[in-house]
Amino acid sequence: MVIGLTYGMLDFTWGCSIMIVLSFSGGTFMEKQTFESDGRTATLYKSEEANRPFIILNNYAGDGASVVEAMHEIDTPACNLLVVGDLKWDHDMTPWYCPPLTENDTPCTGGADDYLDLLLTEIMPRAMQHIEGTPSFTGIAGYSLAGLFALYATYRCEVFDRVASMSGSLWFPNFRDYILSHQMKKQPEKMYFSLGDKEAKTRNRLLKAVQSNTEEIVKHYEQLGINVTWELNPGNHFRDAVLRSAKGIKAILE
Repeated sequence: MVIGLTYGMLDFTWGCSIMIVLSFSGGTFMEKQTFESDGRTATLYKSEEANRPFIILNNYAGDGASVVEAMHEIDTPACNLLVVGDLKWDHDMTPWYCPPLTENDTPCTGGADDYLDLLLTEIMPRAMQHIEGTPSFTGIAGYSLAGLFALYATYRCEVFDRVASMSGSLWFPNFRDYILSHQMKKQPEKMYFSLGDKEAKTRNRLLKAVQSNTEEIVKHYEQLGINVTWELNPGNHFRDAVLRSAKGIKAILE
C-alpha cells in the first residue's frame, strides 16, 4: 500500500517529463518514470537496489500502478518493472491475423513482430539507461493477449530469461501448433502459466480450447527441462486480473 508520495519534475533526454518517487510499506522505494514511444506509454518503476532483475509487463492501458501495489502486498522481490501501456492491443500483441471472435468484435491484425522490434530497439534501451547497475536477468510478463505475446517473443529474440503468461490467450488459432513445431531463440530458465478455472467453459470454439492448449504447452516446456509453474485460479478470464499479474511476476522473480 502506498504510504508516501513525492513529486519532482525532470527533463530527461529520453523524453521523460515526470518522475514520481513512490514509498511503499516495508521500506521499499521505487521511482516511477514515464515516457512515450511511437504512441505507446512506458512507465519504469525503478528499484533503488543495483543489479535487480528487469521485467517487462505489457499492459492494455494504464501505468500498472495497481499491479505494483499488489506486488508489494504479496512481498514480491525487488525488481525494475517496465510497464508498457496504450498499446494497439489487437495488433501489437498478436503474431498473425485472427478474425473477430464475435459479431461485434474486432479482428487481430498480427503486428507482434513490429511491436517487438519497437520494444527491443527503442523502449527497453531507454529504460535501461536509468536502471541501477546491470539486471541479473530480463523477464517478460503479460495477461491475456500480452501473455500470448510473451511466449511468442521467446521464439523471435534471445532477450528474455524468464516468462510469465497469466490467463494467456493460448486459444489463438494455430499458436499451439506453432509452439510445438518451432524452437525458442533462447530457452527460458523459468516460466509461469495461469488460467481461471472457468475460462474454458464457453461455447466459442476457439476460446474453449484455452485450458487444453495451455496444459499441452506446459507439458511441452517441462519435457524440454524448463522450470515451469502452472496454476489454475478460481474464476473466469476477468477475475482478479491484477492479483494474478502480480503473482506471475513474483513467480519468475523467485
